[in-house]
Amino acid sequence: MHHRDGYLALEDLGLIGDGTTAALVGVDGSIPWLCLPRFDSEPLLCGLLDHARGGHFTLTVDDLREARQFYEPDTAVLVTELRGPTGLVRITDALALRAGADLSDDAGSGRSELVRSAVVRSGTVRLRAELEPRGGGQARSSHSGLEVRASRHPGLRLHLRSNRPLTGMRTAYDLQEGDRLDLVLSWGRVHRHHRFDAGTMLRQTAEAWRRWMRKCSYRGPQEALVRRSVITLKLCDDWANGSLVAAPTSSLPAPIGGVRNWDYRYTWIRDAAYAVFALRRVGIGEEADAFLGWILDAFEQSRRPRIMYTLGGDPVPEEIHDADLEGYRRSAPVRWGNGAADQRQHDVYGEVLDCADQWLLPGRDLEPALWSGLSELAEAAAHTWWQPDQGIWEVRSEGRVFTYSTGMCQVALDRAAAIGERLGLSGPIATWRATAEKLRRLILDQAWNEDTQCLGEHLDGGGGLDASLLALPLRKVIPACHPRMTATTEAIAERLSAGDGLLYRYLHEHSPDGLPGDEGAFLLCSFWLVDNLILQGHQDRAEDLYASLCARASPVGLLPEQIDPSTGAFMGNFPQAFSHIGIIASGVNLARMRAGTT
Repeated sequence: MHHRDGYLALEDLGLIGDGTTAALVGVDGSIPWLCLPRFDSEPLLCGLLDHARGGHFTLTVDDLREARQFYEPDTAVLVTELRGPTGLVRITDALALRAGADLSDDAGSGRSELVRSAVVRSGTVRLRAELEPRGGGQARSSHSGLEVRASRHPGLRLHLRSNRPLTGMRTAYDLQEGDRLDLVLSWGRVHRHHRFDAGTMLRQTAEAWRRWMRKCSYRGPQEALVRRSVITLKLCDDWANGSLVAAPTSSLPAPIGGVRNWDYRYTWIRDAAYAVFALRRVGIGEEADAFLGWILDAFEQSRRPRIMYTLGGDPVPEEIHDADLEGYRRSAPVRWGNGAADQRQHDVYGEVLDCADQWLLPGRDLEPALWSGLSELAEAAAHTWWQPDQGIWEVRSEGRVFTYSTGMCQVALDRAAAIGERLGLSGPIATWRATAEKLRRLILDQAWNEDTQCLGEHLDGGGGLDASLLALPLRKVIPACHPRMTATTEAIAERLSAGDGLLYRYLHEHSPDGLPGDEGAFLLCSFWLVDNLILQGHQDRAEDLYASLCARASPVGLLPEQIDPSTGAFMGNFPQAFSHIGIIASGVNLARMRAGTT
């Protein structure tokens, strides 16, 4: 267990969720993050962003000596063991799922309950329970527990029940071996009169997760970690809508003390598309279809492609700074909303059309109105690929003609042509196909920099190296074995190296992005490197790199967005869907390489 500046290290946090929201549980027994009632709501608990004023729900022992965490296998039920000077207690945490819940199509748990169950395993302990919402609150005793009113959530009905007397929002218990303390925090439609049985709630929740995980078909390297990543992606999934948050947190800095603190509790089209690819390949088809349907619905509703949406498909709120919170490890500002929501990022055309192509592959019908909208996207890609945008990394500087963005416009045209050809649809399909081939050639010719002997960040060959170019072969824009792509792969591996298999996205001195300071190594880029090495036939290098990246996961199998190369510490919002997508996709590619089916 590591405390830094009064805050738990991100490595010491586990994630639980129920398809509507998620909570982070510390190895010290605290819950310093919970947004209610949804992922993107104002947090009830955000001690993660201000340990003094952010709020928490803590269940811990006095004079904590040792602690560890683990998940019950193939579930999102988290176990934390705390050892005090005279005894050991085991706490089991979950956001409850109802009996018989089907995680593929349930709109959340239907219960809205956080279950915390503690059992003394040996000796005696003094167990302290404390619920402190952000901004404070008041509690009123009722026959079934406490009615809690959180000052910043006046419309949220909170109810805290226990199998032992509650004297208020702060209570201490002296317990001995075999004793049990159960706490259930409910919100929304409160279940005061349901039979109180925390053990049954936890068992039903674990059974629901295991039932869902039987669909996971993955067999390959790092199997346990890949399966954990599948669950982590599901915990970032909004089950009611089919959307996916990039991460369940906001404003975790990269690096500490910097200003690169963003709100990731929204759905990026790009992230959802990558999730679709990863989940489909391990047998999780219903979620992939739900993501695809959500993307197409959101696009159809907005009539223009946005790079990100709220979970319900609406525009993302404007970015604001929360001056009342000091930020994780005093890294201000804390932000809600996201200022990049209205950026121009031309890769969105390719993401939507690639998703549409996948969604239609099982033989679905395509309504004329949707084909008209998709055709408009293809036309937009054909006419805007040469215009500057902010690119995949969402730079907050002047736009450029990014090579990656051009590549994704090529994807848009290629997939639109493929859909039209396969379904016999009307439209300028031959023109789209020809333009797609033209863009493929332009990338190989015009993005090539003779001086550096690799593809450049911008279509004129300028700018610095950009690790996003590793994704071009994965989206079938250019072959991984093309000499110019193999040269680019080696250049990125060497010149963007942060050491020990880690990669920077780009170097700020060569690619200014409009923000002060540097950042850490971006994990997804290293997984892209694994995939390129596989496609280029470098099995040993790919195996070694993948193993080293997987070894960086936390004790409970979670990864952040970035790693501090100097210390190995986690940075950025956590856990990050992109990083877990990388674990799954590269694991599948390695398994296929071993089987000779790549």
